[in-house]
Amino acid sequence: MAAHFKTYLVGGAVRDRLLGLPVQDRDWVVVGASPQALIAAGYQAVGKDFPVFLHPHTHEEVALARTERKTAAGYHGFAFHAAPDVTLEQDLARRDLTINAMAEDDTGQVVDPYGGQRDIADRVLRHVSPAFAEDPVRILRLARFAARFADFTVAPETVALMRDMVAAGEVDALVAERVWQELSRGLMEAKPSRMFEVLREAGALQKLLPEVEALFGVPQPEAHHPEIDTGIHLLMVLDQCARLDAPLTVRYACLCHDLGKGTTRKEELPRHIAHEVRSEKLARQVSARWRVPNDCRELAELVAREHTHVHQSGGFGAEARLRLLERCDAWRRPQRFAELLWACECDARGRLGLEGRDYPQRQQLLDDLAATQQVDLAAVSAAALARGAQGPDIGRAVQRARLQALQAG
Repeated sequence: MAAHFKTYLVGGAVRDRLLGLPVQDRDWVVVGASPQALIAAGYQAVGKDFPVFLHPHTHEEVALARTERKTAAGYHGFAFHAAPDVTLEQDLARRDLTINAMAEDDTGQVVDPYGGQRDIADRVLRHVSPAFAEDPVRILRLARFAARFADFTVAPETVALMRDMVAAGEVDALVAERVWQELSRGLMEAKPSRMFEVLREAGALQKLLPEVEALFGVPQPEAHHPEIDTGIHLLMVLDQCARLDAPLTVRYACLCHDLGKGTTRKEELPRHIAHEVRSEKLARQVSARWRVPNDCRELAELVAREHTHVHQSGGFGAEARLRLLERCDAWRRPQRFAELLWACECDARGRLGLEGRDYPQRQQLLDDLAATQQVDLAAVSAAALARGAQGPDIGRAVQRARLQALQAG
């Protein structure tokens, strides 16, 4: 590489190495170069919004050191300046958190102008500079990091800054795609509850997910919910999702499963009669707002509507269990049905003192599905036709055969 510019490993790769974690992605910054100099050295330009190049040998992306300034509201309102005179410290200053604002040279020496190593040692998430306030996505990113690094606390001055950002309306400028990107990643972290705790503390949850904010302080019957508070229950369910290694579809469904409890009339508390119908409607509302993918959207509505029935299914007879399979479209959508049961187990175990409870309903209903899948639909239909059955009569014959399979099991 030409001697007049220098390349540094920056950001998450440096942070994760210092934390003793496997390094997933490596980001590089070049200091002291112009686009023309990099192209002359064999780099290939690929960036549209700002100068990014592919290394001629490793084909990894490298970015020119740059500064940025706020020009308009929201995520896209930035102007970038990349030039040979931009220093590494200036480039690192525009990053969000001190633990992400470190670099490493080719000898392994860490460049840490903003105290990232100290904050790693102290387990603190802290903004690098007041420029943090220029990008509202950073509130979501910080909350996601809190879910990943669950033993880190958020610096009080950073919480105060985020609250000021929310009060200034910055969060209102967020676009759906970026919100979903960060929420979905946070849901998949080791302790998803931390993301929502941090968003609440910053005042951002009320803006982004008022349906979730509304659950906090709402009581539930203590016999079923020793933790009582519906919001606390939700956080416990999300952490059970992580413990049970649930996929994103299940985690999002769990986020939405009890939203209707936030709209229960006060005179009906602590019971939540028909909250499932309200939860389904609110889940649909949240999914539309943040343009949630269809697989997550559909499962969330199904779980909201049916989770109570699944919980109660241990006391159902064969006919009621068959109706449950029918409502869930289990034969055409067996994977979605399995994810419904996964979400219901997370819900059942997301309760104070009941985290390790057995949940036999999940296996029972999976066994029921397997038993009914053994029914030879073609043979049943052919026999019904031979008897002169038509249309709905054939459907009823299939239903009877499936019921017999359940009863035999």
